[in-house]
Amino acid sequence: MFGYHGCYLRIDLSSRTSRRIALSSATLRETLGGVGLGARLLIDEAPAGVDPLGPDAPVVIAFAPLVGTSLTTSAKFAVVAKSPLTGMICDGLSGSDFALAGKAMGVDAIVVVGRAREPSVWRGGRLEPTSLWGCSAAETELRLGAAGQVLAIGVAGERQVRFAGLSNGGRHLGRGGLGAVWGAKNLKALVVEGSAKTSIANSHVVRRIAQSLAQRSQGEATAKYRETGTAANLAVLNRLGVLPTRNFQQGRFEEAGKLIGGDKSSETPVERRSCARCTIGCEHRYALPGGRTTRVEYESVFALGSLCGVSDSESVTEAIEKCDVLGLDTISTGATMAFAMECRERGWLQEGPRFGDGEALSSWVEAIGERRGLGDRLAEGTRRLAQQMGPAAERIAPHVKGLEIPGYEPRGMHAQALGYAICTRGADHNRTGGYAVDLSEGGNRWRGSEQAAEGLVESEDQSALIDSLILCKFLRGVFTDFWSETAEMLSAVTGWDTTADELRSSARGIVTSRKLFNVREGWKPQDDSLPGRFFVEPIEGAGGVQASLDRSRLEGMIRTYHRIRGWSEEGYPASQMGSTHGGDG
Repeated sequence: MFGYHGCYLRIDLSSRTSRRIALSSATLRETLGGVGLGARLLIDEAPAGVDPLGPDAPVVIAFAPLVGTSLTTSAKFAVVAKSPLTGMICDGLSGSDFALAGKAMGVDAIVVVGRAREPSVWRGGRLEPTSLWGCSAAETELRLGAAGQVLAIGVAGERQVRFAGLSNGGRHLGRGGLGAVWGAKNLKALVVEGSAKTSIANSHVVRRIAQSLAQRSQGEATAKYRETGTAANLAVLNRLGVLPTRNFQQGRFEEAGKLIGGDKSSETPVERRSCARCTIGCEHRYALPGGRTTRVEYESVFALGSLCGVSDSESVTEAIEKCDVLGLDTISTGATMAFAMECRERGWLQEGPRFGDGEALSSWVEAIGERRGLGDRLAEGTRRLAQQMGPAAERIAPHVKGLEIPGYEPRGMHAQALGYAICTRGADHNRTGGYAVDLSEGGNRWRGSEQAAEGLVESEDQSALIDSLILCKFLRGVFTDFWSETAEMLSAVTGWDTTADELRSSARGIVTSRKLFNVREGWKPQDDSLPGRFFVEPIEGAGGVQASLDRSRLEGMIRTYHRIRGWSEEGYPASQMGSTHGGDG
């Protein structure tokens, strides 16, 4: 079997056992790997209605056919589970050496079920009690790294903060609370190592494609990521009037220039790094007091900066580092604090953070990560906090399906508004790419349309394929013919006669499988919408234009999306979920 090993490792923490379970070639060809394979295994392994923080809840770590090849950005893995924040499917991606070491164990995925009796680590094929409970993920990696590559949680995961993440090699899978699922299992870390090679069907063709892809990854399409990183989006979105500010009350932040990525920012990165097997190098690190550095991305600067009304770059950068140390998703952390800030401003909370108070930012991040005081309530996320305060609070709580909204203002980006509404993960920009549709040549971001829905389906399908193969999304712009080129790539690795049409079909199936999981877990059509604020409160966009979102227009776009997908008008797919198991092996 080329590109695959034909099995996954199932670890049961309750019984302290593991076994290999076969995966058929047909299943692998249908689901590919990454989020596609992860979704299928989650469907098979998770009992319907499972408590995401209960012992029966599985966590799936899925590798992919391209892992272990020379193709740039292919050293990535996916983690898939039922989110404790949303109650829906959650998948996260990371590029690191963990992907290479995990696949070298001779498996295509690892499924973790059960709950350890005490804080533990899994390494060397067995479960061991650990004294590392209370350590950061980075310290845990340092202490365990001699035994292999380490995937770990920080204190926030141990305390089951509903938006805690997982970390490996300084990279973070932050969204949706995957770290809380890990912590509920009393699992501090998973250590992997192996020597199994990835067999390639046509190695000379893979080398040719890899050389071409590496060369193109240094071209104009990826220049922004190499030269400035994603933080540069801050100034662009602020000029367009779609930079979420003060809990989505405005689309412009008057002090954005002071933040990293702002027009007038004097901050410059001190270092640039790459993920494993990557030729782009998008990671830009900025200085902190004491000679420390931290990785800075747009989403972190927006969430802890403009969204909270904080303009002090040092305070924002220190809060970003604090999130990384504790193991918190920066988007959900910033959005939950910004929501609490407006609630305090309105008198609905008698204590809590305040807009613009940069000095207190890191202390509130700590309170959330350690579940201290009001931080314990904030650690539950905006949806649960709003439900405690009533309908008026729920109208302004910045989430969809429980997942906090990222840094693209939906009233001025209508394709992205559609993407937030329909995404199976909740409010998300990476799985649908609506912002790219809005800002594309000929796009009209102010007025939702059938064309926007069509563009979103194409973008979502491309994302599903990239996240299953797995490659970095920053490569999308280098392909001349995306579907044909990825088909050639997969054929060279696996020896299959893969076609562009087959990959389109696979991508559609992966999107549908994630939706089917959500339907099984209680999804209803009314879940695919945005908070009431966005339909009744216009904001000032670029050029003084009043940016607004019409509820009926969004609902029309959703129906068009469903029609293109071949689902019912309400959004129910007709497909049935298949089975993965091919027998023990």
